[in-house]
Amino acid sequence: MGLLARAALIGLGAYGARAALRVVRDQPRAKELERTNFRGRTLTLAGGPALAVSASVTSALGAGDPRTAAAALAAGLSSGAVGLYDDVVGARPDQKADKGFRGHLRALREGRVTSGLVKIAGVGAGALVAAALLPDRRGRGRLGRAAEVALGAGVIAGSANLFNLLDLRPGRALKAGVLVGAPLAATRTGGLAAGPVGASVGLLPADLGEEIMLGDSGANALGALLGVSATARTGLFGRAAMLAGIAVLTAASEKVSFTKVIERTPVLRELDAWGRIPAEKPGNGPTPVTVPRPAAEQPTEPMPTTADADAGRTIAGADAATSEPAPLIEGPDEATSEPAPLIAGPVDANTARPKTAKKAVQARATQAASADVAPAAGPDEADHATDATSAEPVAEHEPAAQKPRPRARAPRRTAS
Repeated sequence: MGLLARAALIGLGAYGARAALRVVRDQPRAKELERTNFRGRTLTLAGGPALAVSASVTSALGAGDPRTAAAALAAGLSSGAVGLYDDVVGARPDQKADKGFRGHLRALREGRVTSGLVKIAGVGAGALVAAALLPDRRGRGRLGRAAEVALGAGVIAGSANLFNLLDLRPGRALKAGVLVGAPLAATRTGGLAAGPVGASVGLLPADLGEEIMLGDSGANALGALLGVSATARTGLFGRAAMLAGIAVLTAASEKVSFTKVIERTPVLRELDAWGRIPAEKPGNGPTPVTVPRPAAEQPTEPMPTTADADAGRTIAGADAATSEPAPLIEGPDEATSEPAPLIAGPVDANTARPKTAKKAVQARATQAASADVAPAAGPDEADHATDATSAEPVAEHEPAAQKPRPRARAPRRTAS
């Protein structure tokens, strides 16, 4: 098949996919294909059957012989049909709990047949029929032919499953279809891949715009048809190598997320995000406006009052000379459980201990109060006496001050 014929098949595949999409969306039961994607948008799975039909027919047109055309139709249509069944039935509540191959096998042991198990069996059967229909061009005998059919069926079914694993973001599976199908379209069996490439290109804008998604129907059909194209051009060893690579990727998908690998690889990340609707970043929203609080609500620090200043001067007393904070003048002494002495005069820090000096000052203040006589004091003593006017009474263990006896008056003489 020449280059112009392949280009025509690409255009026919794109046109057929878009036309089939309009037909499927106009069906009365099209509501059953509506789904919600990872971003919360409502879209339709109609792109899956549209791609399966268009890609299968155009691939058969480019096959070149009836057996290869029948192989393309068997692989594409069977994979698309069982994939559509899984898309519709698998969305039911009783089917959602059974996911993955292990989940389907567990349900089978319990006597239940899941839609996923029907899809696996249908894709495998279609792949086996397609591999058996492909012409034997090498004549390896019955044993060699059986091995080629088994390996070819594995490649076709494995490709269908692998493309289904890629259909997790808008346009990802279709981009992979174009990247894999374009080199295959340039080979001698390129007519088989030209139609699927055209169908992928035709549905790519709608998939990137999050209007449609392929689902199991479209992804399985696209992978199976590309698998047929790859199998038709290879022999025993080529099919074995492709099957080994597909098995490694499938096993890796059980342990590693393809999405995380793509996001960590710069080239794959840019290619995967090309043409897609950009995600809204948290910082792209409107900048919050801060409304100033009224002056009455603004927190203000308390201003020092005159009483606070006086209290500060009262606390800073006789011990200021020793660069130590002055003791509080109310309450008992915590260390000795004795009441705090009055401060009535200067304390010599070099010759007397603070507690002994305070007791002496307290005794002098008591004597002065008892005699109603203000003792003569210097400037410093006057200041400290003023500070001590509001002190507590004298402790009981202090010696009582002796009150001076009044002078005896002489008897008054009267004139006789």
